[in-house]
Amino acid sequence: MTMMLLSTNSALFLALFLPLSAIVLLGALREFPRARDVAHVGTAVVTFSLVLLLLVRFLKADIPNVFLFEVMPGLPINFSIEPLGMVFALLASGLWIFISLYAVGYMRANGEEHQTRFAMFFTLAVAAALGIAFSANLFTLFIYYELLTLSTYPLVAHKGTPEARRGARIYLSILLSTSIGFFLVAIIWTWTVAGTLDFAAGGILQGHLDPGYAPLLLALFAFGIGKAALMPFHRWLPSAMVAPAPVSALLHAVAVVKGGVFTLLKVSVYIFGTGFLSATHAAVWLCWVAAISIIVAAVIAISKDDLKARLAYSTISQLAYVTLGVALANQMGMIGSTMQIVMHAMAKITLFMCAGAIYVAAHKTKVSEMSGLGRQMPITFIAFFVASLSIVGLPPMGGAWSKWFLLLSAADANQIAMIAVLGIGSLLSIAYLMPIPVKALFGAVPAGQAPSDAHEPPLSMLLPICATALGCVLLFFFANEIYGFLLHVPLLPPEGGLQ
Repeated sequence: MTMMLLSTNSALFLALFLPLSAIVLLGALREFPRARDVAHVGTAVVTFSLVLLLLVRFLKADIPNVFLFEVMPGLPINFSIEPLGMVFALLASGLWIFISLYAVGYMRANGEEHQTRFAMFFTLAVAAALGIAFSANLFTLFIYYELLTLSTYPLVAHKGTPEARRGARIYLSILLSTSIGFFLVAIIWTWTVAGTLDFAAGGILQGHLDPGYAPLLLALFAFGIGKAALMPFHRWLPSAMVAPAPVSALLHAVAVVKGGVFTLLKVSVYIFGTGFLSATHAAVWLCWVAAISIIVAAVIAISKDDLKARLAYSTISQLAYVTLGVALANQMGMIGSTMQIVMHAMAKITLFMCAGAIYVAAHKTKVSEMSGLGRQMPITFIAFFVASLSIVGLPPMGGAWSKWFLLLSAADANQIAMIAVLGIGSLLSIAYLMPIPVKALFGAVPAGQAPSDAHEPPLSMLLPICATALGCVLLFFFANEIYGFLLHVPLLPPEGGLQ
């Protein structure tokens, strides 16, 4: 009730800065692990409640605007809400609840050290994701984009082993080099030609950028937003799999890669404008880069015996579906891309939580070691099966809708080759995902292998797994609400035509 009395601007301010202030509290509770864990999960719940309040206000056309300060004339730190950002904020803050609860069970069961540091940087990463979601301009978004990179580096290196440090260095070097070498250059170029970095309906480049340069500028954005994991700037993602399972879930589902593809989607809609991209054919090349990433990453995933490595290359392939929707530059592509962000997040967080549960309960990391394991861990592997069906895109799982809208987008754009790529990608996802739960649930224990003493993970891990697996199903039946909401995304300038 007290929360409902907040002004919309106050609710947005609190949603952005409550997680930041909670970091101090988590540090102060270092000697009280139970209280620290309660504070972590509680912060996630309160933050999600604030984002829900913002959604209610947004649906009533009460649009907040939080202006902090101006770094220099025309470059403010400013926050507001639009439909795409609202979807991403709901996704990140909502999944934070499940992964924070899961992390409590995982870190304790696995005997991980530095749990307070882990919780603090985890919270900072989600705060950065919310900053990206609610940024009102590219300058603000870039600051939070870099904060997300820096805050997740200690999480990737959490175990402190030589392998973890090496993986974290690759992670940091690729993401920083692409963002500074390409993304920042693209932002400066945009500022130079458009005179503003504010996100605007229909984009800000039409009439300011020579159409001949549009493909080059788009390339700087596409490869500069390294978190989107487009090939060949994808190596950071498999390297980061040395991190604990809750961090992998954060990277793949809650914040990092979703922050990357969300940024690319937001740039296409509010900086270029889909009308400008379509009219100039500036994104045709990007369709083929996305298509190559979809196929090649899926083929590599099939070859990986390490479960987390297989899931990492699966993510690279599935993220490219979002990029393909962006490159098709039409309304169905925008809707399909946004739904792919949501559906993939729900399924992939389930898969990585299952992978962590298998590691904690059975100490197994290889796909080849899992035959028959489902008899000891049926709930975990049934959840894995459900999430895999959603990744493949089969009903009644949410992933069916994102693939459907992307197919419609390719048909609208008369891109027959991309329709074929979408179909081949789905067949390959069956090949790299479905054998895992099928062999675990129905396969025989290999001859000569000692009977497993595996069991289901602790309840604090199992409940989030079941909840997100159920979410994969519920998203199929509530996709119409997401579709209706996304119809409000402005793809053209206010006057209804190209500038």
